[in-house]
Amino acid sequence: MNILVFAPHNDDEVLGVGGTIAKYVNEGHDVYVCEVTSGFNTDRVNLIVDEAKKAHKILGVKEAFFLNLPVIELRHTPTEEINKKILNIVQKVKPEIVFLPHKGDMNFDHAEVTYAAMVALRPSNVPNLKEILAYETLSETEWNTPTIDNIFIPNVYIDISHTVQKKVEAMSCYESQLKDYPHPRSLDGIIALSKYRGSTICVENAESFMMIRAIKN
Repeated sequence: MNILVFAPHNDDEVLGVGGTIAKYVNEGHDVYVCEVTSGFNTDRVNLIVDEAKKAHKILGVKEAFFLNLPVIELRHTPTEEINKKILNIVQKVKPEIVFLPHKGDMNFDHAEVTYAAMVALRPSNVPNLKEILAYETLSETEWNTPTIDNIFIPNVYIDISHTVQKKVEAMSCYESQLKDYPHPRSLDGIIALSKYRGSTICVENAESFMMIRAIKN
């Protein structure tokens, strides 16, 4: 299968889907990552892209796409431009499973990426698509105002007990993004969340998702 992960910012893919990416790769599937935004400081952009490539190598990502849209500015970027770039990636990968950021996250870039991706992921555009799932991002999903229209309510869990260390190793590559515990965007925070989500389904470690669409033949 072809699996596509949309990451509004570099490191979102590891925080939300890192263990699942490694698990799918171990099972012989092809995983692609689309990094949507980048900053304005060239040196820092190059640094983070290098970190991303190292993390993706650890997880086994087949190919990553960097769209270089303006970070924190997607709401002010023409919708047509965002939609066109994301549709191009969808048509190139032809995914059967897609992971998106949760639209209720605190950073508006997450919502914009999800809205644009859902336009591209119309069934008429991607006939082989079987599932679309939304992932949670530490320090974005849980810190937003918990109103009824943006709260993250997981209903799909993936056991990552055998790949959680790959997730931690991949996140370690993002030295510019990591924080010290008890900040949630820390290695200890990542492990703590995986244990909490794992305990929900009685496994050691898990990642949780919200099912957006599933097509069963």
